[in-house]
Amino acid sequence: MDLKNFVNMIDPMTCIISVETNEDGSYGDIRIVTGNDAYIASIENVDDSAPKLMMDKFIPNSLYQNYFPKDLNFEDFCYRAAVLKKPMHTYVHPDRYDFWFNLFMIPLGSEGNIHYCTYTQIITQKADVEEMTNISNDTATRVLNTCIKLRGARDFHAVMGEVIEDLREMCGASYCAILLTDDIQCKCEILGEAWSEDSQLGSMLEFIDDSFYQLTTTWPDTIGGSNCLIAKNPTDMLFIKDKNPQWYESLIDKKVESIVLFPLKQNDELLGYIWTTNFHNEDVVKIKETLELTTFFLASEIANYKLLVKLKILSTIDMLTGVYNRNEMNNRIDALRSTDKSELDNFGIVFADLNGLKRMNDNEGHGAGDLLLKNGAIVLQNSFVGDDVYRAGGDEFMVFVENTSEEELAAKCKLVKENSEKFPNVSFAIGYCFAKDSTNIVETLKTADERMYIDKEEYYSKHPEFKR
Repeated sequence: MDLKNFVNMIDPMTCIISVETNEDGSYGDIRIVTGNDAYIASIENVDDSAPKLMMDKFIPNSLYQNYFPKDLNFEDFCYRAAVLKKPMHTYVHPDRYDFWFNLFMIPLGSEGNIHYCTYTQIITQKADVEEMTNISNDTATRVLNTCIKLRGARDFHAVMGEVIEDLREMCGASYCAILLTDDIQCKCEILGEAWSEDSQLGSMLEFIDDSFYQLTTTWPDTIGGSNCLIAKNPTDMLFIKDKNPQWYESLIDKKVESIVLFPLKQNDELLGYIWTTNFHNEDVVKIKETLELTTFFLASEIANYKLLVKLKILSTIDMLTGVYNRNEMNNRIDALRSTDKSELDNFGIVFADLNGLKRMNDNEGHGAGDLLLKNGAIVLQNSFVGDDVYRAGGDEFMVFVENTSEEELAAKCKLVKENSEKFPNVSFAIGYCFAKDSTNIVETLKTADERMYIDKEEYYSKHPEFKR
């Protein structure tokens, strides 16, 4: 067959792929045999409407790696189409390109151990929703179930646990997890995980530390610009060994024989990864199809969750000192005032006013005053470990101390005075009140506040030069 004339009869960008098979059933070289005029032009006459490849000259029968980096997903599709004679289709957005690819592979004949298929690509710069949803009924059902769970969730972490278990079962995997990464704080965390009874890996929580975060920073290079990494057998695992030997050794040490790693991205921001190990190799196409669409929705939900957490922090935390802010303090007091029943027993209220803040601002500037507030907050946090510290406003702080006694409360307030001596210029006027229950929270607050002002007057009587 004249492959060049044959491929020229196809209008979209199309080439002929050859896949070499070895005696043991594995595959060898994968080559681009020839291409139609549109395909060759996409290589040799690159413009903004086409992706930039590694070469700008088409050479017939060249290894595909001459044009773009080695890609296990591409090789698996070529093998299935050319060797197993299965028509293949996928719609993907490889990270290495700013384009969406609608890819079709049709089996052709074989000559000895060389097998052929067509490879047709239609490229767009924006995602086509219809193509994204052009999936099998089984995959659509699984993804829809995931979306319904995510949308109806009241407990985000609980529903993520359900989703992860569903994904693990779908993959037939021994382990599945969602790992979040934070490139600003240089850390990572497990959002949720699930494992089979026979899994040798177990929970990964004990491995998540600063060094593991550093390992995750090597994964994008290992994925190599594809939209995911799927290593389904020992041969594929050798690809990881060549690209990332440190990671490979850690996987082998944990008896990982196959792995799926899907980045979770929202608007090009990397949020983390779906990580699945020791899955059913025969289901790799179904796994890839399902996770490609599932990650799209998971990334959106995770991004929304992280945004809500950030907004929650902004609405409850004093950005200067890192303790709770006045809004959160008022919410807590209002909650205690809203009922006649005791919601809190054996607790204490502490008011702590930072002496000399106005003088510091006037004489040394607000930068020095801000530092004084930060140091003051540190003193309170170190003195009331495990208790809730609030910045009530200006130079005034309040502390809720639960499950305490009057003696313990007094000891903690004394500790504030001692810890203040470790910082220059930090001095607190303190008033506290112990209460057996919260039925009269207003009186408890009033008593603590009055005692704080008495302590402040005593301080200024001894140091009139510091009086505001």
